[in-house]
Amino acid sequence: MKDIVALVTGGSRGVGRGIALALLSEGATVHVTGRTLNEADERRPGSLAGLQREAANLPGRLFIHRCDHGKDADTERVADEIRAGNRLDILVNNAWPGYENMEENGEFTWPRAFWEQPVWRWDAMIGTAVRAAFMMSRAVAPMMVSARRGLIVNISFWAAQAYNSNAIYGIAKAAADKMATDFAYDLRSHNVAAVALYPGLVRTEAVLANAEYFDMSNSESPQFIGHVIAGLWRDPVLMSKSGRVLVAAELAREYGIADVDGYRPVPLTLADFKQG
Repeated sequence: MKDIVALVTGGSRGVGRGIALALLSEGATVHVTGRTLNEADERRPGSLAGLQREAANLPGRLFIHRCDHGKDADTERVADEIRAGNRLDILVNNAWPGYENMEENGEFTWPRAFWEQPVWRWDAMIGTAVRAAFMMSRAVAPMMVSARRGLIVNISFWAAQAYNSNAIYGIAKAAADKMATDFAYDLRSHNVAAVALYPGLVRTEAVLANAEYFDMSNSESPQFIGHVIAGLWRDPVLMSKSGRVLVAAELAREYGIADVDGYRPVPLTLADFKQG
C-alpha cells in the first residue's frame, strides 16, 4: 500500500482511528480528520495528536486535519488540501457524532420511541454524519474519476436492515447503504467503486469501558476493518463488489485476513443480528 493515498474521516478514536492505523501499518499515506486535536480538548479518550504518537513508528505517512464535519466549510477545506496533492485512492466515510450524549440529565435516552427522541440526535446523525459522507464524497470524487480508479467506503451497520433500539440510527445507516449503492451506479463507468461496509462488535474505547455489558468472544479490534479495506482495495475484481453492502468479517475470510491477535471473527448475518 506504499503508493496508496487514503482519507479517513472521524479518526480521533474508535473505528476510524483503527482504520487509519491499519492502513498506515500497510504503508499507505493516510489523511485523517477529527474534531479533537488533544485529549485535553474533550473528556473522552482519543485525539489526533494521540494518533500521531501511536503512528510514529509505522511505515505509512500520516497527515492530520482538525475538522468539524458539522461545518461544510471545514469539510471543503480538507478536500482542498487533499486536492492539492492531486491524488486520492480511498475515501473512508466514518465520521459519526451519533453516540454522543446518549445519557441526558441522568436518563439514557437512546432507546426512546422516535417521537420522544431529542432533535439534536437527528441533526448529529443525519445533518452531520450522513451529510459529511455526501459532501466529502462529492468533493473528492472528481479526482478518482479523473484517475479512473478509486474506492469510497461508507462505514455502516446492521441497523440499516433491522431495528436497533433507535429509529434515527436506523435511518442514518440505511442512508449510508443507499448512498454507497447510488454512488456506485454513477461511478461504475469511471472504474471507481463504492461500498457500504459493516463491522462487527469493535473493541473501541467506549466498548472496552463497558465491556461487562458485551459478549466480547467474537469482537474485532479497531484495526481489523482497516486491514479488510486494504484487502478490498487489492481485490482484482473490486468492481464486481461495487454497490454492495459488505460484511468485514466475511470479506476477511475471503481474503485470508486475521485480526491483529490472530483471531478470525465469525461473520454475522441479518438473522444473527435479529436474534441479538
